[in-house]
Amino acid sequence: MPALRVLLVDDSTIFLEAAAKLLARHAGLLVIGQATSGEEAVAQAGVLRPQLVLMDWEMPGMNGLEAMKIIKALPDPPRVVLVSLHDLAEYRAAAEAHGADGFWSKKELCEQVPAMLARAFASPKARDLTTFV
Repeated sequence: MPALRVLLVDDSTIFLEAAAKLLARHAGLLVIGQATSGEEAVAQAGVLRPQLVLMDWEMPGMNGLEAMKIIKALPDPPRVVLVSLHDLAEYRAAAEAHGADGFWSKKELCEQVPAMLARAFASPKARDLTTFV
């Protein structure tokens, strides 16, 4: 089974480095790119064709929600999970309403990413990366 191609997006290079190290510890995950802005994420998603984009919600310029909307309009779009340091109910509701495949707090990402990814990609029809509630 080929590795799941992941694009990481966050305006914090410290978080990008930590997330890349976290994902590298798990077989079946391959970080194929990193972006530090929504604009850069859109450009990389079109070229790199990731299967999953893990994208920070709050970034200067184009935020994660705006970038996700553009990425989801690409042909054969990747799944997009928005992440935030702030685990706010309104973020979860907005992510779901605008077509995100999930919303994780950064704490959830660090603690649960292997189980969530295994569940999400267990079958081609699986959509549930995490609950929005």
